[in-house]
Amino acid sequence: MAMKSVLLYANQDPGLESRLQAALDVARQFGGHLTCLQVTPYDAFIMGDPFGGVYALPTVIEQVQKTASEHRDSIEARLSGEGVAWDWLSFDGAPGQIIVDRARLCDLIVLSQPGGESAPAQVAQAIAADVLVHARSPVLAVPPSGRGFDALGAAMLAWDGSLEASHALRLTMPMLLKASAVHVVTVTAGQREFPATDAARYLSRHGIEAELHEWSGDGRSTADALIDAAASLSAAFAVMGAYGHTRLREAVLGGATRDMLHESKVPLILAH
Repeated sequence: MAMKSVLLYANQDPGLESRLQAALDVARQFGGHLTCLQVTPYDAFIMGDPFGGVYALPTVIEQVQKTASEHRDSIEARLSGEGVAWDWLSFDGAPGQIIVDRARLCDLIVLSQPGGESAPAQVAQAIAADVLVHARSPVLAVPPSGRGFDALGAAMLAWDGSLEASHALRLTMPMLLKASAVHVVTVTAGQREFPATDAARYLSRHGIEAELHEWSGDGRSTADALIDAAASLSAAFAVMGAYGHTRLREAVLGGATRDMLHESKVPLILAH
């Protein structure tokens, strides 16, 4: 089991450096291939007028294409010295949808955590939400200020017995097998159809002796408890299911997925 095909969202934005470093680390660790995906949104070409008309000026199109080409040249020059097999794909369209389309035969998608409420963060949140709900590959979401990905460090598995959590566990087995330790953390007490002991039993069948932890919420949100657990356990990354509730419910009422994407200090590996 290995992460041999890594898909990186390679657009120029504040989180590119951190996710590029993380993608390179994963590719090196597994001897994998890195595919850089550059997507120019349609609205980059389109302008509007006060009367509701929309149009695309040739000069605007030319400038957008020139900027995209310069960005590609810069990253390709850097990749040529990284010692990793790679290729580059360029498309025009909706980034989230194109990432999902191109992820059909990849083992891992690398995106950025939004990390705030700025305009770029809102774009990153929308892309991450689209990809997490529709893609069938796990997503590595890295903090914008992160520097690489330590696949050999300790892993924290957030466990609530849900289909999403079990899906995340199974899809990330290549990562968990390399981790120096695996901590299975549950935040809320109570009976579950699939308790943490079942997760530990499954991991043991793959040669992983996991440690079980019941983490107290103490009136905090699930995300706050998980962030505290990751820090206390010195986790290099966290694995969790994504969007156990609908995206609309999380957008309106909040939820662990949204909060972790905005607040986690460690890389997240998520699956829906």
